[in-house]
Formats: sequence, structure tokens, C-alpha cells
Amino acid sequence: MTEHVPTPRDTFESSGHLALKSTRGKQPFVHQPGTRPFVKNGFLAKISLQDLAAIGEVLEPIILRERMVLHEPKKQLDHVYFLESGLVSLRIVSVGSIFETAVVGHRGVVGASFLLGGHLWTHQSMVLFPGSAHRIHANDLSRILNERTEIREHLLLYAQALNLHCAQTGLCGVRHDREMRLASWLCFASDALNTHVLPVTHDYLSSALGLRRAGVTETLIRFEEHGLIRKMRGVLHIDRRSCLEQRACSCYKLVSDAYASAEAPIPRKEWPG
Repeated sequence: MTEHVPTPRDTFESSGHLALKSTRGKQPFVHQPGTRPFVKNGFLAKISLQDLAAIGEVLEPIILRERMVLHEPKKQLDHVYFLESGLVSLRIVSVGSIFETAVVGHRGVVGASFLLGGHLWTHQSMVLFPGSAHRIHANDLSRILNERTEIREHLLLYAQALNLHCAQTGLCGVRHDREMRLASWLCFASDALNTHVLPVTHDYLSSALGLRRAGVTETLIRFEEHGLIRKMRGVLHIDRRSCLEQRACSCYKLVSDAYASAEAPIPRKEWPG
């Protein structure tokens, strides 16, 4: 693998905006008690109004730009990100090469595992597709997790599902064939973005999955011949999602079920008397 790691849309490299642009001048994420604002992040949308009010006081809206690095491996985590749109890649980086272990979209949280695990962050978190998010300082979130046990429980369930995703990807890379892995990645990305249109290139898929580019192209051509996808310049359109899922390996269903379980309401404890 070469030392150059392509991103999904290298044609936008000329924009030059590689650093996170904060919207510090804008209003923080707060709302009137007793009302639920329009919440785009799946994690924030499911917590109680009281918990949402507590965490909303210290959330800061930001813009996620392509190629933006949110976290670096083996460095202290400053912020945790609740995505509203766009896609973030979690990857292992070694001498310019990458191996992607998970993607996170509007349903998820980037950086939560660190706070629950108590160790240095091991992945690089990089924005693949631009979007928006709310971020919170790690110290503020640690305080809120101590004060709000329900938020902590929800976050723990999500972090467990995300950790399973990362671990399962490693197993998938050595056990499953190219077609299965590509189909799984496309399904995961589609779920995370909540769209069937993915602005992804063959070069990126090759680097992220550790596959030969010629093999990626060959497999995508086969998918297109069977009517599963349509390829256009820099964009891939999923036409037959259910059929693509059937081509995916068992890892896709296993991880998807774990995320679904994490999103389910936590049963409230009934105390006697």
C-alpha cells in the first residue's frame, strides 16, 4: 500500500480547509424545558428531556469539513462529537497506510469509547463526507456522565456496539471475501448517512479495506451488472439495497443488530413497595 491515503473525493483537495471550523459565535444547543427541539443526532434524540437539557447547555455546534481529523491516536481526547450529518471514519494508521474499522454517522457518537474505557484513544477519527455536529468537551461530558446515570447507560450500550463493529471488522478482513466486505461497507455507510447515494471513490475503498484497486473495480462492476448499484463520477448509487445486504457478510447483520439493541429504550427498574 502506498503512503498516500486517498479520501473519498480527492477532487476537493484544493479547498484547503483541513482544520475544524468551530461556530463559536452561534447559539449553543439549548431548549426550553418541557419541549423537544428538532434533534438530528440519533443518540441525543432518544435521551430524556431532562438529560437533553443538561447536556445541551455545554454542546457547541460545529461544521465538519472533508479530511478534518477529529482525533489522533495515542493523544488525549479533547472533545466528543454527536454527529448530525456527514460521515466519520475510525481507522488504524501505520506509516501512511490505513485500515478502517468503523464508520459513524448521524446515529452515533465519535469519541465516547475513550471516556468509558479510561485509556488513550487508539484510532484516528477523520471526516469522510462533510456535515455538521455538536461537540462537548471531554471534561464536561465526564461530569455529566457522573450526574446523569441514564445518559451513561445509553452511552455505554452505544460504545459496546461500536467496539463490536471495530473488532468484527478486523475478523472480517481475514475471514471474508472481497465481495462480502465491499457489500457490508456500502450497507454500513448507507445506514450511517441515511441515504443510498455515497460520494465514494474506488481509491478510497481500496485503501480503507486493504484491497487491490483493480479488485474493488471488478467487484463494483459486477454489482452494477446485477443492478445493485450505479456508478457515476465520484458517486455510487445503491439501487437494490435488500439484494446488496444479501451479498454482505454475516458481520453486517451482527453489528447492525448490536446498534439496534443499543438504540432500544432502557427498561426502567421497578422497585417494590
